[in-house]
Amino acid sequence: MVSKNEDIADVPLNHEVLECKGRREDLWEKLGRPRNIVAPMVDASELAWRLLSRRHNSHLCYTPMYHAQVFCRDSKYRKDALASCPEDRPLIVQFCGNDPITLLEAAQLAEPFCDAIDINIGCPQAIAKRGHYGAFLQDDWELLNKIVKTLSEGLKIPVTCKLRVFPEIEKTVAYAKMLESSGAKLLTVHGRTREQKGPMTGLASWEHIKAVREAVKIPVFANGNIQCLQDVDRCISETGVQGVMSAEGNLFNPLIFEGSYPPSWEPAEEYLNLVEKYPASPAFIRGHLFKLFQHTLCLPENSEERSILAGNSNMENFRAVVLKMKERYLPYHEGEIVWQSKPEDYNLVLPPWLCQPYVRDSPEDHMSKVEAKRIEIENMGVKRDYLDDEGNLVSRKKMKKLRRIARRPHRGPSVKKGSDLCTSCPNPVGMKCEYKMCRQCCRNKCYNDNLDCLGHRNLTKTRRKMAVEFKKQRGEEYSTEKIINTDD
Repeated sequence: MVSKNEDIADVPLNHEVLECKGRREDLWEKLGRPRNIVAPMVDASELAWRLLSRRHNSHLCYTPMYHAQVFCRDSKYRKDALASCPEDRPLIVQFCGNDPITLLEAAQLAEPFCDAIDINIGCPQAIAKRGHYGAFLQDDWELLNKIVKTLSEGLKIPVTCKLRVFPEIEKTVAYAKMLESSGAKLLTVHGRTREQKGPMTGLASWEHIKAVREAVKIPVFANGNIQCLQDVDRCISETGVQGVMSAEGNLFNPLIFEGSYPPSWEPAEEYLNLVEKYPASPAFIRGHLFKLFQHTLCLPENSEERSILAGNSNMENFRAVVLKMKERYLPYHEGEIVWQSKPEDYNLVLPPWLCQPYVRDSPEDHMSKVEAKRIEIENMGVKRDYLDDEGNLVSRKKMKKLRRIARRPHRGPSVKKGSDLCTSCPNPVGMKCEYKMCRQCCRNKCYNDNLDCLGHRNLTKTRRKMAVEFKKQRGEEYSTEKIINTDD
């Protein structure tokens, strides 16, 4: 359901200056002075999860990151993205892209349903590099200035930016001031560089965030190193920011802003109840349950439940897994059975059935483990082709790919150079797609044109033919046109 929430106060125009006791009223105050913020998370911060977080002391939520070009042309994508309700405010919608006009068009479609538009210039993933958006725009200040200025002048609601820092504090400060002068009304600063990701994530620099906060006049949110409520207090105290954003900490414990560590089945049951009212993709649900039960599903005795969760996509199975975990660990939680610590199975301060942070190894520890593994493999006499030229360990998946290429050295790539992007959007093309499109565009084309794509397994034509045959067998009246035009 899409709702405009008539109870939210109108947001002033970008150029309107409001005097409040002799000074300008900023966006942070218009949003209700939020302190605890849930980050925009792809495939994670959907409506049901936002409502769960709001029930547990989250003051402001962001939508997942949406691709501006797809948002403009795909009505179903847009409808799913704007799913909301009156309780889901204040809300900020985040977009990624690199074309000012396209971003403006997408933002104008979304502005009646949110309180601000955020531009993602912090995503460090490979797909952002291929599509030239996210953190890979931070080297093109002229383009970013044009994007922020275009949206700031073309929208009736404020524009914000979520960014990553440069290694140098001075350059990061200049970067933030450029965005402020372009028209951004609020900045969320993730205190990591775009190279800090995956096993090389490491700690975020609050020093960078503090420097930005002191240099700009607009509100600043901090992001990074937030694993518990005490981290929120400490971050605000050390950096002076107005609010603190949590991403991974929120996913592993949606009660993080209450300072509570509940048994994982409690937020899981509450979330599934919300999904019944506000449907979400099975992939989203599965991802949330895997994180909530992360530490218990890693234990050997829960391998069956892990397999059920991984291989099923219906609510009945999701609820069955949650119920089984509750029945298995509730006696321990209530003290009826004494939990025997098993250091070989887990290394946690709290019992594994409680929601708690997921702590990664430091980059130094990770590299030490990789080096130790490399030495172990060499001592075992394993062929060196499992190691790269620098002696680093190569994954089995990458090794299979390298061997496949080695067997066909004269065969060209599956996609010609210069044509590795979808013909309809900047996303990468499917390697086996018959129409040289990404998965989403291919699915839309197959649906609209009644086609099949074996590469993406989009068998629309086949399924519709089966539906017609099924109706024939039942002796029911049918219409091919009706079946083709039926809206999912």
